[in-house]
Amino acid sequence: MLQKFKGYALNKLKEEKGQGMVEYALIIGLVAIVVIAVLVLLGPAISAKFQDIINALQ
Repeated sequence: MLQKFKGYALNKLKEEKGQGMVEYALIIGLVAIVVIAVLVLLGPAISAKFQDIINALQ
């Protein structure tokens, strides 16, 4: 019985089905962090450009 459990546990440890999903989640998280950082840094400049456009249209 112990031998069967050991074989089952080792088999489960070798499976890597979820590895791809975890990698995709990490990539999506990294992209989200980069997008947020860019928006925080460029937010005031973008807002100023939109305000210039609004002022020009009035």
